Amino acid sequence: MIKLDIVNEVVNRTGITKTKAEIAVETVFDAMKRALENGDRIELRGFGVFNVKPRKTGVGRNPRTGEEVSIPPGKAVRFKPGKELQSLP
Repeated sequence: MIKLDIVNEVVNRTGITKTKAEIAVETVFDAMKRALENGDRIELRGFGVFNVKPRKTGVGRNPRTGEEVSIPPGKAVRFKPGKELQSLP
């Protein structure tokens, strides 16, 4: 499923115009991005939780040369599915 599929689903279920549906979907995604950038947790009941966790520094290897490469610390977005999503067949 891509963003266009979500927009089309909003149009089909609500009957609003495609332009307004695109704006609505884009607004939701932008709000989620801003929240994650600020380190906030996003909890969608029945769906799951998105949060940002720090990533440790590490040592990797260049697959061509086998040379060790330092991996800097960073942040990663994590998703934990809710109970309803986990119980899908």
